Amino acid sequence: MKLTFHGAAREVTGSAHIVTINGKNILLDCGLFQGKRKEAFEKNRHFLVDPDKIDVMLLSHAHMDHSGNIPTLIKKGYKGKVYCTDATADLCGIMFRDCAHIQTYDVKYVNKKRLRQGKAPFEPLYTAEDADKAMEHLEPVPYSKPFKIFDDVEVCFHDAGHILGSAFTEINFKENGSTKKLVFTGDIGRHDIPILKDPVVIKDIDYLITESTYGDRRHPPAENVKAAMKEVVNKICKTKGKLIIPAFSIGRTQFLVYILNKLYTEGKICPLPVYVDSPLSSAATKIYSKHRECWDAAAAEFMINGHKPFDFETLRYTEGVNESKSLNNIPGPMIIISASGMCEAGRILHHLKNNITDPKNIVLIVGYMAQNTLGRRIAEHQKEVKIFGTPLPLAAEVEEMAALSAHADQFEMLDYFNRCGASHIEHVFCVHGEQNALDFFSQRLLEAGMKNAHIPSPGQSFEL
Repeated sequence: MKLTFHGAAREVTGSAHIVTINGKNILLDCGLFQGKRKEAFEKNRHFLVDPDKIDVMLLSHAHMDHSGNIPTLIKKGYKGKVYCTDATADLCGIMFRDCAHIQTYDVKYVNKKRLRQGKAPFEPLYTAEDADKAMEHLEPVPYSKPFKIFDDVEVCFHDAGHILGSAFTEINFKENGSTKKLVFTGDIGRHDIPILKDPVVIKDIDYLITESTYGDRRHPPAENVKAAMKEVVNKICKTKGKLIIPAFSIGRTQFLVYILNKLYTEGKICPLPVYVDSPLSSAATKIYSKHRECWDAAAAEFMINGHKPFDFETLRYTEGVNESKSLNNIPGPMIIISASGMCEAGRILHHLKNNITDPKNIVLIVGYMAQNTLGRRIAEHQKEVKIFGTPLPLAAEVEEMAALSAHADQFEMLDYFNRCGASHIEHVFCVHGEQNALDFFSQRLLEAGMKNAHIPSPGQSFEL
């Protein structure tokens, strides 16, 4: 077996890895790179994966840093299947089209400047038509149902507990007379987070490719989320300001709505209006409502007791741009949840532009912010940030709620791998992390009993 790492190697975005077994190439994920605009533009168009050399693709989940470049892969000539879970396929249906819309809009804006400068126009990374073509290649498979992709290679998806439909990818294969098991984590979820079931434990792993996003950090306990959210919401009620929450449309937005719903239902927060201002978030929430088979017992019980997890009296999902703009003129207190999660695109930019200069407002950071993103600069409490090219003083209060993270932290990942049987693992490859996290976590895995730990570089291959 050979492993080649093309993305999310010594970085956090652009997940893409190739497993070669008996001459057949399996692509694990095909995500978008996110970061500095110029660098992202180049990497997403000229990624290292050769579509003609891929025999089959396995997708861990629908987040764009794992799935978002699949339409480009198809556009460049890949003709095979993309296996994923049912919920992931449904989420990709809205994610791909949304990304195509953003690409088309951004390129149109950039091309106005380029044409004035006498430069050749750019083409969007992919269009809505490309997104639709990509969907034709998706092959949904239920959790815990093994399926063969080649005569000597069997795959099974297990619930990773990260977002709806997220999966650990288990690959059992025969090569050179021996049988081995490779597991690719995608992103690892946490115990006791809202809505989703806990990550499934997989035994007898020989080779492991694992994310390392929070490999050097510890989150506050997940059970602290409600208390922390109650505190920040009641603070905004007192200041009569606006609580602006940048949140990924898939996963984080639904967690937030569910928690706010429970707090409102229990009478623990003032009945202030809550706006989900993102068409993608609204569409994703409908898919979360559809796939109840992925819900944990608490979410199911909440539903049985007569409550809709993603709907309550003071919650509104905005209908269009005009309604989104009207939020600027409505006085607080209020909560606005909007995308994108790292503040790099979407309606959240407008809400930040209109609210970060007012000290009675709060920006709540609820997820990972990659380097070189606006979200990271806000999380770092920089005195001034640029939005749409305009420098603005960051006068609003900035709070962070790490307990809401959908990624397992160092201790949660170590606990998970110990339950899997860490000492059985011959080789582990740490990906999807910044350098400090990769270095620290790889050492912790060796201390846990794994025999060899590697931190691959982009394009690096390993023969096993």
